[in-house]
Amino acid sequence: MPNRRPRQYWLMKSEPDVFGLDDLVNAENKTTMWEGVRNYEARNFMRDQMRVGDGILFYHSNSKPPHIAGTATVASKSYPDPTQFDAESDYFDKKSRTDAPIWFLVDVKHESTFPQPLDRAILQHDPMCCEMMLFKRNRLSITPVTSEEWLAAHQLAGVKPKR
Repeated sequence: MPNRRPRQYWLMKSEPDVFGLDDLVNAENKTTMWEGVRNYEARNFMRDQMRVGDGILFYHSNSKPPHIAGTATVASKSYPDPTQFDAESDYFDKKSRTDAPIWFLVDVKHESTFPQPLDRAILQHDPMCCEMMLFKRNRLSITPVTSEEWLAAHQLAGVKPKR
């Protein structure tokens, strides 16, 4: 039997007025491309480390208050972000070539919506979550989450996590 790596966990930020968890819920098959990431470290997480089935904490940034709205899962292997080649897209990158793409993405699928948003302040003051990369690298749109942080966030939200 092949050796499978354990499920990994991520926090992915989105501005709810641009694309929120409700938009993901209403997407076809509750799935969408996570396009437009233009940070090399976040791109590398998607391209090199994310695997189908990994868990995602869906974080609403630029909201009052910022919060985790629910969860999603990685639904595809990474592949080139098509918006980098589209001159009409806000995410167009004139340096990208179809034979040598720069930007990659994964598809994400809605998993759950928390009954109440999990406010950033609650996470910051929880001993299991206060060291999350969210609080160290605030501008990065995708950050790894430990399995302990994943479980603690679910406990704080009052929901049972998918393992």
